[in-house]
Amino acid sequence: MDIKIKLKGDKVIEQIPSTKDKALRINLNENIYGTFAEIGAGQETVRHFFRSGGSSGTIAKAMSAYDKDFSDAIYGVEVDGRYVTESRLRKMLTHETNLIERRLSREKHPNKLFFSYANTVATIDFAKQFKGHGWVGIKFQIEPDEDYNEITIHIRFKETDARLQQETLGILGVNLIYGAFYKYNDPKKLLRYLYDHLDKDQLEIDTINFSGPRFADVDNRLMSLQLVKNGMTDAVMFDPEGKNILPAQILYKKNILALRGSFRPVTKVNMDMYEKSLKMFLAESKVEKENTLVVFEITLSNLRSEGEIDERDFMDRAELLCSLGQTVMISNFQEYYKVVEYFSAYTKARMGLAMGVNNLVDIFDEKYYRHLSGGILEAFGKLFYRDLKVFLYPMLEDGEVIDSENLKVHPRMKELYKFFKFNGKVVDIDDVDPHTLEVFSREVLKMIANGKSGWEEMLPKGIAELIKQHQLFGYDPNKILEETN
Repeated sequence: MDIKIKLKGDKVIEQIPSTKDKALRINLNENIYGTFAEIGAGQETVRHFFRSGGSSGTIAKAMSAYDKDFSDAIYGVEVDGRYVTESRLRKMLTHETNLIERRLSREKHPNKLFFSYANTVATIDFAKQFKGHGWVGIKFQIEPDEDYNEITIHIRFKETDARLQQETLGILGVNLIYGAFYKYNDPKKLLRYLYDHLDKDQLEIDTINFSGPRFADVDNRLMSLQLVKNGMTDAVMFDPEGKNILPAQILYKKNILALRGSFRPVTKVNMDMYEKSLKMFLAESKVEKENTLVVFEITLSNLRSEGEIDERDFMDRAELLCSLGQTVMISNFQEYYKVVEYFSAYTKARMGLAMGVNNLVDIFDEKYYRHLSGGILEAFGKLFYRDLKVFLYPMLEDGEVIDSENLKVHPRMKELYKFFKFNGKVVDIDDVDPHTLEVFSREVLKMIANGKSGWEEMLPKGIAELIKQHQLFGYDPNKILEETN
């Protein structure tokens, strides 16, 4: 058996079966039986199962409805007329699963675990301007009389050769099918194993969703976090309902206003910054209200606690932001210019960044750009060359309100700062209540953890109740009782 051995020093930490062995193990399981429907990159996944041997025990049908009319006749017409979409993938999975249920009698096959694997993909174009992307998924059973489980992922190709992309897709498909049947009880591991025999320079996975009885306890937002944590993608997004959403789809051609923060917890300062900056952003000549998306961004570095990512802490913040109806992005971007570059890949429309004085001062700190050959000037070219404005929220320091007029940057950065300020790239958020400036999330967090009273008034309406109800951020009602007594 061909086994890839993963080492840590001299210690064997993992033995990874080859792609052929994975396909063969599936084929030799007499109960696993299903269909393959692959559109856009050849029948690359099913090819592995045919070649490994014993495929007649696994493959009920393999097809590739390349022609659009044939595809529409089989799966229906998409409202937007596109084919490489999540909607098309789900229609493929549902149609093929229903078909196998109708055509194969349960009386004749009482122990069969039916599955349907599908992908709809666009590989790199001839001009090599569009690298390609696709949706890949599987609908499968773990017990014959059990409802179907489903895993769907969105991928972005990084290779610049169509043949290589096809090969990559084939390996990914085998990994997904193998993981579905043999790693379903540990979704985090299943996620990592999708990259067996693949490199992150070949493929990006930026969206994943689990559903079905075996994944009833899986929080897809936490799975999104794993994508960023494992370096599978730079950023993931989810909507107020907690559903993972495809960044490319939600950001496409939008006017974007982004607010970065720890939101630990979200306070009146955060919401005041949001409301006032949004009002100013919508007043811009190139910004349309119906085309505007507000994104609350949390960087991976803000999710760390004692060197490790605290998933419970992440969930606490996510729950509160979602309760306020916000779209959340988790990113691996430490520097602001990388956030802007990321957004710029999907939109050329005007963007805004809402931030506090401390954040802006940090942007003008050269130490963050030593890894760039062009240093801070290269970073600022990437940041402010775009159609972008910074909406600056003031800060209270020693009783003085600090804004764009009196903030202090390093002496070497003064002229650079004046240049961007003079050109209207930095504008102040006015009419801020001085009492609001006295609210600091780190102080609120300490008060909650220590059972102190009075923190409730520092948070947006309804947030304190949620923190108490779900005992978030270390809230303990017993500490409050002790203090009262």
